[in-house]
Amino acid sequence: MAEKKHLKRFSIAYNGQIADAVKIGRKVQAFLQQQGAEVSALEHIQDEALAACVASDQTDALIVLGGDGTMLRACHLCAAADVPIIGINLGTMGFLIELQPDEWQDYLPRLFSGDYRVEHRMMLRAEHLRGKQVLGEWQVVNEVVVCRGQYVRPVRLSTEVNGYPMASYVADGIIASTPTGSTAYALAAGGAILPPDIRNIIIVPIAPHLSPDQSIVLSEGAQVSIIVHSSYEAVFSIDGHPPVITEDGDVISVSASDHNTSFIRFHDPGFFYRSLNRYLEQNPSFTHD
Repeated sequence: MAEKKHLKRFSIAYNGQIADAVKIGRKVQAFLQQQGAEVSALEHIQDEALAACVASDQTDALIVLGGDGTMLRACHLCAAADVPIIGINLGTMGFLIELQPDEWQDYLPRLFSGDYRVEHRMMLRAEHLRGKQVLGEWQVVNEVVVCRGQYVRPVRLSTEVNGYPMASYVADGIIASTPTGSTAYALAAGGAILPPDIRNIIIVPIAPHLSPDQSIVLSEGAQVSIIVHSSYEAVFSIDGHPPVITEDGDVISVSASDHNTSFIRFHDPGFFYRSLNRYLEQNPSFTHD
């Protein structure tokens, strides 16, 4: 998709659990139509009609009204169709979202003249293997988490990178994260923050017990396998989705996806660091002298 394409056709997705989301969505719809744009859909983010619209090449860009969770759903919806996403923050953090509720009228007209940039972010492809059988395959925006299940006990996990042993862990779990996910669960578990434009996987242990506790950034293009060694329940989850139960010897294979998440941005790339600084300074334990 050309980065300076003049966009004319839009769909709007909203989080129905957020007050006024539908009302604001209708205002955005009316505003775009007044500017001569087409609005193909105004639907809840989980509505099948929205998914069909995005998949059928009726949409140049998806405008998302919600928080980071809504944006994650939008990423899964739009990646295969190569449809870029514009977020308007109606949530709490909104780390993935550039526009605030009082800004969209100033910025959306820039879409019609191509006055924006497209930020392509790495996604992951995860496979669940049992022996030589592939039990499932997923596209990942934030992270793959392999962890303990219902029993409050650490699990034994080993990792291989490109087929070579890397490290073994006794821990609550392991996170394999994209740079986008490095500011989500991986950050909470003590991982490093990665710039959004690189294409590296970061491995972060969760509550390791007498095991390596450092996060590890893998080389671009690396493939990591997480092998489960447990006689009791261990599970894995993709982007916070419902967990999948594993068996002893199962392998979760993670590598770069052929798909990307694409965000429309109006600010320069340094906005990521300014936004990061703003959120880090919201930490209530931090006080200025």
